[in-house]
Amino acid sequence: MSLILTFLGESSIARSKIAIAAAKSLASQGKRVLLAGLAEPILPILLDQPLAPDPQEIAPNLAVVQFQASVLLERNWDEVKKLEAQYLKTPIIKDVYGQELVVLPGMDHALALNAIREYDASGKYDAIVYNGTGDSLTLRMFSLPESLSWYVRRFRQLIVNSDLGKSIAESPLVQPLISSFFNFNWTADNFAQPTNQVNNFLDKGKAALADPQRVAAFLVTTGDPLEVTSIRYLWGSAQQVGLTVGGVIQISSQPNTNFSEEFTPLNVSVVPDLTNGDWQPLIDAMPNFVEQAMQAPTPIAIDVHNRQVRLFLPGFDKKQVKLTQYGPEVTIEAGDQRRNIFLPPALSGKPVTGAKFQNNYLIISF
Repeated sequence: MSLILTFLGESSIARSKIAIAAAKSLASQGKRVLLAGLAEPILPILLDQPLAPDPQEIAPNLAVVQFQASVLLERNWDEVKKLEAQYLKTPIIKDVYGQELVVLPGMDHALALNAIREYDASGKYDAIVYNGTGDSLTLRMFSLPESLSWYVRRFRQLIVNSDLGKSIAESPLVQPLISSFFNFNWTADNFAQPTNQVNNFLDKGKAALADPQRVAAFLVTTGDPLEVTSIRYLWGSAQQVGLTVGGVIQISSQPNTNFSEEFTPLNVSVVPDLTNGDWQPLIDAMPNFVEQAMQAPTPIAIDVHNRQVRLFLPGFDKKQVKLTQYGPEVTIEAGDQRRNIFLPPALSGKPVTGAKFQNNYLIISF
């Protein structure tokens, strides 16, 4: 399993510099590193070489790949067609080409996440440094396993509890009719099997996101006041989706004490800017990413004994947070992000008795 590292911040140039320096630093430590970026020009310009949709080694232990949505989708489209053929007698998407779906909103980020998952599963890399958009879109990408699992659970339960679902499960007549009229190869496990597979797949993604030794983000800024405000918002939003923020990297010639106070208790690393194409000073200034991520506040902690859920939400106040409860789940809305918390059995079904904001924590009592 790989360490998956990404960076959040307003300046795409600053983020790309830090991503490259981080990848080079990890590679110099003997780790097998994959630096992955979207189909944008900044990364190849800084690296001074063209990038391809397949990993290419540019230095010892360091490979680079550029995610191209159309290429990624076409490679996965055949698998989608095979899955469809398992359940439909007459497949309906066999004449649809993958490139036609790239225009769907968010498709490029979903494909990038799947590509990261595949490179992680390959066992070829000890670390994957992802140079994404560094904004709320990147956060939505990493929150996909959590968001999709919520929809899978909710819609599966709706179907199972509906009159149609009960009729399908209980009636020996309905099943043959469905098979005849809808060309659907119905068996009792047809609904359960694919949803169970999807849930297992999503659970692995959620487990990785919850482990700071597996997935972590770092905030990148030049120290500009507007950037500071922006990345504080991204910090809180990252916590909201369950992504650990391990620290702050400031590209500056002088440390700023007030700046550090804005991000307490995170470590702030002040690093030099890239000068005359000399990467070494910037590489040498990179922090210990895993160590800092392990020391960072946990996005969520569930205390069964005291019947509390604690969420670390810096950058927000109580007026920006909305709390709702639905059965065994509690939903937290903060800013532009939503977090669905599936409560453990000891708290499941118990009503929320109180919620308060204290030292950047939202504390929910049951």
